[in-house]
Amino acid sequence: MRTLVDRKLAYPCGCSRKDLADLPRGPLGVIYPGTCRAGCDAPDTAIRLLTGDEPITFDDALQGRQTQRLESESGDFVIRRRDGLIAYQLAVVIDDALEGITEVVRGIDIMDSTARQIWLQRLLGYAEPRYMHFAVITHPNGDKLSKLTGAPGIPTEKPEPLLLAALGALKQAPPAALQTASIEEIWQWSIANWAPNSLVGVKAISTASLAGNGLTDAPDMP
Repeated sequence: MRTLVDRKLAYPCGCSRKDLADLPRGPLGVIYPGTCRAGCDAPDTAIRLLTGDEPITFDDALQGRQTQRLESESGDFVIRRRDGLIAYQLAVVIDDALEGITEVVRGIDIMDSTARQIWLQRLLGYAEPRYMHFAVITHPNGDKLSKLTGAPGIPTEKPEPLLLAALGALKQAPPAALQTASIEEIWQWSIANWAPNSLVGVKAISTASLAGNGLTDAPDMP
């Protein structure tokens, strides 16, 4: 982070949430207007990354070509919070680079963060991983299935039915013979027959369409 500040690619920002409350919002929240780009004398500051408006484009393995213009769609974003903690966007980029990550597979609910991470990777000289963003399982009202929306945890004493339900939800079509299989046998079949292309373009899968597969009671999905 110090390198980014020294290169004038990042700067201190003293804006509070109250200061930003009435600003326009984009897919990632408030579109920061660059208030502190010219300088800030507040005693407690966050650090924001300077953005440009050139298009950041990447080809997602399931969702196709994605393009975002950071300056106009999100504005300069925080990479260190006012309390001193490193923000997610910077932390994940550094962690992926140190671990040598070449493929990132995750939920589509955080796909809008990817352009920010690619921008950081370019500024820091890191390699850009390939990305694949999967559909999320949702309640009938559209909320993502998670603990925050009331879904109970995954039962660990007998996970096989839920794993088969998850495979069905992800359009992997596990055969009926797996209904009595062990967890190891289910994993072996899943690895050998994994076909993510069946989810190309799919952004959400509602529990309302999954009656009878064990997901309609909304257990938490990883």
